Amino acid sequence: MRAYKNFKMVDVKAGKVVENCVILVEGEYFKEVGADVDIPEGVETVDLVGKTVLPGIIDAHIHSLSDGSADPHKVREEENDAFTIVKAVRNMEKTLQSGVTHIRGMGASNFYDLGLRDAEKAGFLSGPRMQVSGRCITMTGGHGYKEGREADGTAEVRKAAREQLKAGVDVVKIMATGGVMTRGVEPGSPQLTEEEIRAAVEEAHKAGRKTATHAQGTEGIKNAVRAGIDSVEHGIFLDKEVVEMMAERGTFLVATLVAPYWIVEYGVENGVPEFAVEKSKKLIDDHMNSFRMAKEAGVKIAMGTDAGTPFNKHGKNTYELKKMVEAGMTPLEAVQAATLGGAELLEVEDVLGSIEAGKYADMVVVDGNPLDNVEDVFNVEAVYKAGSLVAGTC
Repeated sequence: MRAYKNFKMVDVKAGKVVENCVILVEGEYFKEVGADVDIPEGVETVDLVGKTVLPGIIDAHIHSLSDGSADPHKVREEENDAFTIVKAVRNMEKTLQSGVTHIRGMGASNFYDLGLRDAEKAGFLSGPRMQVSGRCITMTGGHGYKEGREADGTAEVRKAAREQLKAGVDVVKIMATGGVMTRGVEPGSPQLTEEEIRAAVEEAHKAGRKTATHAQGTEGIKNAVRAGIDSVEHGIFLDKEVVEMMAERGTFLVATLVAPYWIVEYGVENGVPEFAVEKSKKLIDDHMNSFRMAKEAGVKIAMGTDAGTPFNKHGKNTYELKKMVEAGMTPLEAVQAATLGGAELLEVEDVLGSIEAGKYADMVVVDGNPLDNVEDVFNVEAVYKAGSLVAGTC
């Protein structure tokens, strides 16, 4: 057993900070948590005086094989697969060191993300726990077609979903609209139809798996929500009707606000493809406004970053919290989206998402207090995963 004392703990369920907290960890799990916990004699004790402790962060949308370079798709096409995978291992190490202890991979070629997931489970990879989606399902020539599974019509889409499930994915990803990083497609354009999306959703749900959709344009988002999708990724062009539908049905939004932000911030002068920069400039304000509308309507929100897209670096995942606060959340709400929200969406709330007895001892030690200044979440002093120190020195 190990004890931690003299720190502030963010109690995400109660929505408050617990002063002078004590945590007892036994093996991989939290044993006792609170300000009134007694430390048994002889127990190894770590003094975290002046620090704040958060639950492990959950990033519900990353791309492990993309390296966050100016043009990740071009890099991926030109480099050897083995080199890509070695870089992906490093990407996951950086992600864990930033305080993210659980991720959801949202698309990778050749089912390599399943291999990374299984390597982490077997202890061969030092990274966050992973849920992965394999190959996205897209229409012929649709967004992400180069690494996805092209399918047209309900029968083909149903088969494509079954292929992903056969491979062992945790979640089935469906492309409802165009996007920024595929040349020649418009982000607002609907792609797979409501009927096609429903076919994939039915197959996933029959197998006890969740579904997620890349969906940026309004019509495509509505198609996916009506088809029963579990989460809308990006959700750039929302309207009142669709946020009300999402709130009523419990459909999650994973906004990835940082993805277009970094594209515009670095721009063509740093090598980002011009088509991606121009698309991002046109949608970035709508993206922030849509997030604000969804929050105000009571839509469930989980944090996701799209890490791996241009200059959206693995290891800088928590910058999304800053953007969520800029879009109308309080720092507490942003932290809750990055912990409780992700845990609920990924159906791991019984073991992750908050610091409670019986849950995995995943925690992030930071300088400062992110509930006063959300940017303090960047000041990582130590990261613990299942009770083990995996980054830092505390």
